[in-house]
Amino acid sequence: MLYRLARPWLFRLDAENAHNTGLAALDRLRTLGLTRSPIPWPGREVECMGLRFPNPVGLAAGLDKNARHLDGLASFGFGFLEAGTVTPRPQPGNPRPRLFRITEAQGIVNRMGFNNEGLDTFVANVGRSAYRGILGINIGKNFDTPIERADEDYLIGLRRAYPLAHYVTVNISSPNTRDLRSLQESDALDRLLGALKREQAALAKEHSRYVPLALKIAPDLDDTQLDAIAKRLMDHGIDAVIATNTTVSRQGVEGLPNAAETGGLSGAPLRARSTQVVAALAARLGDRVPIIAAGGILDGAAAVEKLGAGATLVQVYSGLIYRGPALVREAVEATSAFRAPQRPAA
Repeated sequence: MLYRLARPWLFRLDAENAHNTGLAALDRLRTLGLTRSPIPWPGREVECMGLRFPNPVGLAAGLDKNARHLDGLASFGFGFLEAGTVTPRPQPGNPRPRLFRITEAQGIVNRMGFNNEGLDTFVANVGRSAYRGILGINIGKNFDTPIERADEDYLIGLRRAYPLAHYVTVNISSPNTRDLRSLQESDALDRLLGALKREQAALAKEHSRYVPLALKIAPDLDDTQLDAIAKRLMDHGIDAVIATNTTVSRQGVEGLPNAAETGGLSGAPLRARSTQVVAALAARLGDRVPIIAAGGILDGAAAVEKLGAGATLVQVYSGLIYRGPALVREAVEATSAFRAPQRPAA
């Protein structure tokens, strides 16, 4: 109810200003004791990556890049939160304006460029948070780190995130950092995943705790590329894959205001393609690597669609902008009635 009243005012603001204003208001409401305690959702638990999630509906990375708002966001009833993308060093991201609504299609275009305050601030924010639910930390590379040295940034991110995270996501699929998506190519991906798995093993021994690794991929991949990625996920023992990030396609939004802006498109226009990628991965991976689905979830039916395509968990972001916290409750209730068919081994 409160979000329905606030949305018309927020949508009169520049999209990035509205984003920051909304999160600041959420923090203020929590300080005043006006947010709800996290919803327990009994009977909705899901096993994935060796972890037990209270429910299958999570927050996607990008909304809380610096882990400043975990406590307020937890009040929405998520089964897990993913914060980031965080890079080793602070960086401003791309020039503003860099976030745009395509309201008629319930879409969002962003070219943020991994704007964040860096790992030191991120780690401190997590340490101050009272949130004790499942936390994913999404790591990336700095924009000025040469692509041939990207492994170094991801290893720094993994080391710093490991003691704090329940799982760590490796983001190689944002279209807004130059050459980043080239890390999805076979040889580069082999090198990166190999280095990360070796470091994960060392950190597991050091901390006496195994923290799963997830890989976040783009929707703009053809069947040959999906074949190669699926093989490497299995070969390297990656714990999960997140499908998908934003798309550079503008199919379905051609000619609409802001559709021609450079950046990645998310929201309702991404729904069909992200579901296709989930299904394609499920056919290739079987039950060997679980899939976390993101892209175009604006109602409970879309969340169920992702599970039906083969996902174990789902994540929302753009849907929150258009629907508010009510989307989380709707998605949890819808997915609680879903019973997944048995997935064959790959």
